[in-house]
Amino acid sequence: MPSAQSIHGDTVRDELILEHMPLVRYLVARIVPQLPPHLDLQDLTGAAVVGLINAADRFDVNRGVLFKTFAEQHIRGAIIDELRSYDVLSRSMRDKYKRLERQVMILEHQLGRNPTGEEVAQSLGVGLDEYYDLLEDVHVISFISLDDSWDDEEGNTLCLADVLKSDAKSPQQQVIMMQLTEALGQAIDTLPEKERLAVTLYYNEDLNLKEIGETLGVSESRISQILSQAMVRLRGKLKLYKA
Repeated sequence: MPSAQSIHGDTVRDELILEHMPLVRYLVARIVPQLPPHLDLQDLTGAAVVGLINAADRFDVNRGVLFKTFAEQHIRGAIIDELRSYDVLSRSMRDKYKRLERQVMILEHQLGRNPTGEEVAQSLGVGLDEYYDLLEDVHVISFISLDDSWDDEEGNTLCLADVLKSDAKSPQQQVIMMQLTEALGQAIDTLPEKERLAVTLYYNEDLNLKEIGETLGVSESRISQILSQAMVRLRGKLKLYKA
């Protein structure tokens, strides 16, 4: 027969899951516009729900972290794991992304500033239109890589998206975030104006691509390219802290 404490714990767990189901729907809805239409929304949502359940099972109120923050990390991780099983994240696509990221970092080192799209295209030996097509091709990976997380010494997860959203963390994570925030703040400040605004509107104001496009007066497709280019730059900055 289960103890009263066990029953109480199960009740709290179930309440946390039910209360945060809207968070699942919100996070899935945020990533869906970045994905090819053939992907199964039900599978993605199911994976996100599993992430929420795992978060509820592992949550420890004594660690001083809000459950919403803890759950969001687990849900994002589950979504990323599900997406990695799809062809959209094929090896050839990942190789394209790595080549682009590497070239942007090389140019930044050579020029002492963020390279323009034209400069990146020239260094890759492609035309500007072909470069924009490449940004469209890798935009899924650029968004996923932003949400890709790592564990700190206490086993807590942290990712670049957390830094941009400035959620509350454990004391150790707050120190890491202070370092990352300073570096990323400088990086974001050096982004071209439209990239900087797009990143801010997407992560701080929670606007979708269509809304950002309307705000900046460009197409949704162009916003996807702008954000992809910004993510490649910011991801390069993050590598310095994940080595």
